[in-house]
Amino acid sequence: MSSESAEKAEDRQDAGGASGGAPAQRDAEAVSRFVERFASEMTEAGMQRMASRVFAALLADDDASMTSAELALALQISPAAVSGAVNYLTQVSMVGREREPGSRRDRYRLHNEIWYTTFASRDQVLTRWERTLREGARTLGEHTPAGARIAETAAFFEFLQSELEGLMARWHDHRKTLDLPAADGYAGP
Repeated sequence: MSSESAEKAEDRQDAGGASGGAPAQRDAEAVSRFVERFASEMTEAGMQRMASRVFAALLADDDASMTSAELALALQISPAAVSGAVNYLTQVSMVGREREPGSRRDRYRLHNEIWYTTFASRDQVLTRWERTLREGARTLGEHTPAGARIAETAAFFEFLQSELEGLMARWHDHRKTLDLPAADGYAGP
């Protein structure tokens, strides 16, 4: 994250912070290290590197919203790299694209319930995969080694779907019990 981007965050904090509370001082280098470390963790888990960096930068931004130019500056990457990353992130429903009123510039914003939205979109993928896998198992014959393997994979995805729905409902109930500060522009999952 660039010092100019970190200064933007510090300016917001000096003005009373996103929640209007007491100003909080941040170490710009520490923020940058966090963004890069979390991005690295997401990359290790299989996400594209630039998409991971853009997502982590948005997550660390008080507004959870930045323009392409702000992202490029913050991460010291090219506009083309930002474009590819946000296209991927919008495609997988991790980031939304908004038009600034009276402007031709897009802002990229984390969804209010980013983790819920992300997992809900995965549920749709699991449904499609399960359907295709069941068809494949029938095509190959469920009693053949390949058919049995594919049938087991379909059963696993069906199990994940049933568990995911209950898990997300329990998360919403649990979140209500947490004493978390509100994040301006971000309602959380």
